Amino acid sequence: MLAYTGGAMRVAGWRHPVVLDLAGLSVPSQNRPIRFAHDPAAGVGHTDAIKVEGGQLVATGVISRDTATAREVVASSRNGFPWQASVGASVEEFEFIRESQKAIVNGQEFAGPVNVVRKATLGEISFVDLGADGRTSASIAAQQGGGGSPAGGDTDPAPGAGAAALRAEALAETSRIAAVRKICAGKHLDIEAQAIRDGWDATRTELEVLRASRPKAPAIHAPDTSITGEVLEAACFQSAKLEGLDKVCSAQALEVASKRFQSGLGLQELLIEAAIANGYTGRTFRDSRRVLEAAFGRGIEAGMTIIDVGGILSNVANKFLLEGFFSVERVWRSICAVRNVSDFKTVTSYRLVGKDQYEQVAPGGELKHGTLGEETYSNKADTYGLMLAIDRRDIINDDLGAITTVPRKLGRGSGLKINDVFWTAFMNNAAFFAVGNKNFISGADTALGIDGLTKGEVTFMDLVDSDGKPTGVMPSILLVPTALSAVGTQLYKSVEMRDTTANTKFPVANPHQGKFRIEVSRYLSNALYTGNSAKAWYLLADPSDLPVIEMAFLNGQEAPTIETSDADFSQLGVRMRGYHDFGVALQDPRGGVKSKGEV
Repeated sequence: MLAYTGGAMRVAGWRHPVVLDLAGLSVPSQNRPIRFAHDPAAGVGHTDAIKVEGGQLVATGVISRDTATAREVVASSRNGFPWQASVGASVEEFEFIRESQKAIVNGQEFAGPVNVVRKATLGEISFVDLGADGRTSASIAAQQGGGGSPAGGDTDPAPGAGAAALRAEALAETSRIAAVRKICAGKHLDIEAQAIRDGWDATRTELEVLRASRPKAPAIHAPDTSITGEVLEAACFQSAKLEGLDKVCSAQALEVASKRFQSGLGLQELLIEAAIANGYTGRTFRDSRRVLEAAFGRGIEAGMTIIDVGGILSNVANKFLLEGFFSVERVWRSICAVRNVSDFKTVTSYRLVGKDQYEQVAPGGELKHGTLGEETYSNKADTYGLMLAIDRRDIINDDLGAITTVPRKLGRGSGLKINDVFWTAFMNNAAFFAVGNKNFISGADTALGIDGLTKGEVTFMDLVDSDGKPTGVMPSILLVPTALSAVGTQLYKSVEMRDTTANTKFPVANPHQGKFRIEVSRYLSNALYTGNSAKAWYLLADPSDLPVIEMAFLNGQEAPTIETSDADFSQLGVRMRGYHDFGVALQDPRGGVKSKGEV
């Protein structure tokens, strides 16, 4: 039998042609069943040799079953019917070759779209009148010697067989058929027909009826264990060109993903792979609702979720969420203190003040007791979030880029919201930076320059604690709007500045070179924010020493969180929601000085 030629086949249940890679075909035994049309009840014989030759599967065997089907196959072959062969195998691993791509299998080149079964186990070989591989063939040779091929009609009836023998045979057949019909009782017509056709006795018929009468157990679908959530996650990262893959995926997962998805992983393929692993029996995305339900672990009978596609999408999305989050201005992070809160209640910080300076101790004397009071500052975290969706069009278009685009938008949205909340609080500071707090200066001589910065530095250095003594904290950050970025950079980097106020211009040494780290925010001069100014600037302490403003994050989570789920019944697609829990509040006015920069 030429069981398989190594070419492409049209197989029921598969949208595109199927090629069986003989290099990955497992043959458990040289003795495999030979059947008719892959029907377990229509046995014909068994193989005695199976081998791969020249990219084809070849088998030999004997007709060893004493069934009506076996006799029919032999008789038809004797009459010249051109039987073909077909293989029955269980698929363990397959690869989808996309359109415009090619693959070499069994020594032949195949152009996509085509499914290549990379691993399979041979179950049986069948005689068929028209096979999926139209080039196969199966022939029956006359058996020599005392072998067991029941060809049917090879020997003549025994001489002298009389009418009595024929009547006895007819009576036995009539009795057998009557017994079959009595057992089936008109309730199992398919079993009755097969029993009469294949010569079943009463015992065999009764057994089949008993089996058919039992309640059927729920179908259990064996998942493809070679595909795991980690492998699909790695394939997504590879397709999305994420940098530093070795830091987020194991070497084994990357290797399997590279081999299995050589041409990249599409969004449809990701969902179908997860759905199949979770028990989905289809092979196409035609029933998108069922695919999504199975991929997200819903609606699966008698099984458990093997792959959580929601978790995969969330993990993949989080990597690109951070790209969007860090793509916006983050000056706020350089000028604020950060604290961890465990809930959404208002939290209060206490700063101890009072008589805390050491006193001289006389010889043999006792240490004097200091006195402590406290100053309080409050903060509170709130939740901010947004929901976006990968809709059915993205899935139908097989757009894996949607998995990266949507989370980038959510990440960017979170970064923008932090800036909005932070700078709204920071710039609404008329009562915080005030003359009464001795941390506000104004006038023509406060414009940013050597003289203005000197005045701001002196003002900062003159700030005192509750005892009226110097705070001991040094200014370290010069915060400016975009219009003052160039001047601020000059003051930080230049050794000398040019005096342009006189007719004779001359260099002036810059006493502030390298003193204060420059931070530039575009929010300071934006007209949408209260307190905006293109001329005002700030001199601030290091936030780890004495912060003027504080950010509070729930459970210390500074980056936003993204979650993924199947859409509601009213929608078709995948939903992604990003949220962030944080709060912001001004803290100690002695941590900074504001200059109006003008009169």
